[in-house]
Amino acid sequence: MGHTSPAGPGTRAERLSTLAQRHGALVALLLTVLAASLSFDSFATPGNLENVAVSSAFLAIVALGMTFVIVSGGIDLSVGSVFALGGVLAAWGSRHGPLVALLLPLAVCGAIGLVNGLLIARARLAPFIVTLAAMLGARGLMLNITDEGADTFLVAKESVFAGLGRGKLLGVGMPVWITLALFLLGGLLLSRSRFGQHVYAVGGNEDAASLMGASVNRTKVSVYVVSGLLAGLAGALNAAWLASGVTILGQGMELEAISAVVIGGTLLTGGLGSVSGSLVGVLLLKVIQNVINQIGSLDSAYQQVVSGAFLVVVVVVQTWLGRRRKARLTAPG
Repeated sequence: MGHTSPAGPGTRAERLSTLAQRHGALVALLLTVLAASLSFDSFATPGNLENVAVSSAFLAIVALGMTFVIVSGGIDLSVGSVFALGGVLAAWGSRHGPLVALLLPLAVCGAIGLVNGLLIARARLAPFIVTLAAMLGARGLMLNITDEGADTFLVAKESVFAGLGRGKLLGVGMPVWITLALFLLGGLLLSRSRFGQHVYAVGGNEDAASLMGASVNRTKVSVYVVSGLLAGLAGALNAAWLASGVTILGQGMELEAISAVVIGGTLLTGGLGSVSGSLVGVLLLKVIQNVINQIGSLDSAYQQVVSGAFLVVVVVVQTWLGRRRKARLTAPG
């Protein structure tokens, strides 16, 4: 009986810390949506909500791949440039049919992810440096294809490929349905599969992961391939939505994706996180951006200021919660 009473408060504190880390972004999202709905008549309209959902879809797909990378203890700074490259390749390939429009960006962007993963896992190079180089390389390749941005490849609006970005199902844009399907698959892969267990294990402790039989190198390579594939797919869907491959897109998207993933509760140090949290993080960022647009009198730069402030607060809270958890685990008795 003497151990029961101190353990109770400790257990409750630990549960509250875990809930704050995993679901804090969801609470913030619900409160933001409620406040915006009460403050702006145009916010909760079907048209505006659909606009938020569709604009969130492309970043969400990129953030899904980033979730796998960060949970494994890595980082991928190349996704913004890979996203832009995927859009240009898809728009160029759409002239040769929908299959080429989809497979070409997936093949090229997946190959970039593969190179990133091999250099990080096999050559033991720092993820920050490798993916920074890939960011510059992918942007350079995209500019080379488009003659320094002078050429813009268009997508026929009546084509099958354009339907993936501009079509609707049950009144909801196709990119939203595709994003939901990918997150459902990603959630099952990360939380219910052996591969997902290995991703968590590698992010938590590589040596321990190796001892439990996980292939550390193969896991690292795989998460970067997933990130490259999803960034390329997001770019392709964005090109279908815009009916063109826009070269100026994707700048800063890697930071948005990282922010969304971390705000959603994934630890930057790896080993903890969820795809559902990343989706909530994306929606929170996009809702905030939409609210700023609703205000009208604020410059668009405030979106970046608010996003940056959110990220700083979340990282500080994560660090504090992590230290408290570590202190409880190492406390005597």
